[in-house]
Amino acid sequence: MDATYFEVLTNMVAAVVAGGVIGLERSYFARPAGFRTHALVCLASCLLMTYSAHLWGLVHGAPMDSIKADPTRMAQGIMTGIGFLGAGVIFKEGLNVRGLTTAASIWITAGIGVLIGVGFYAPAATATVITLIILSLFPWIESQLPSRLYCHHYIRFDRNSSMTESDVRKLMNAHEFKVLGMSYRASDDGNQYEFKMLIRTSCIENVAALAEDLRRTENVITFDITPTGD
Repeated sequence: MDATYFEVLTNMVAAVVAGGVIGLERSYFARPAGFRTHALVCLASCLLMTYSAHLWGLVHGAPMDSIKADPTRMAQGIMTGIGFLGAGVIFKEGLNVRGLTTAASIWITAGIGVLIGVGFYAPAATATVITLIILSLFPWIESQLPSRLYCHHYIRFDRNSSMTESDVRKLMNAHEFKVLGMSYRASDDGNQYEFKMLIRTSCIENVAALAEDLRRTENVITFDITPTGD
């Protein structure tokens, strides 16, 4: 066994460890791509870059001027391919889009694998630690920062006992929501009337309070409050 073998083996182990620890964080929060996915992504990126970096030693008997290897093009191909995998974990749930953070974690994991594949262990380790900090600590930081919550909201009434637009807006204001846009719709049979709107608040507790108020309102047939978020 020569030095190249141990170098490749070291790269593989480091890639599995780096991808695995990131994947463990995703698995802990029950995300679509977890431990195995991230470990495999990092390992695959590492192997492809290691192959590109050691191509001259792998092709025996071929003239050196006939071997053309460009690790940068290999890295570009890896990151492009990972884009398709990342797109697979992004999905629409109602009016919300989920999985963007997991897709980004897959992408950075591939980048870490590329660094390990060319032997940049220190930058790869640093990137792994920074990625873990972003995934685990930043959600708490975000929760402490002042923010605005947007919701898609509709209320449906019986046509003969419907609230007016002015009353609906007053109800939203009473629960500290600002109406950013409103549309109106009557059912096909003409028996129901519906308001659809985008609303904004600065406190997530207001959503539950509004829902409870609407639940107790007798002339409300049905309603839906869907927060928009990543």
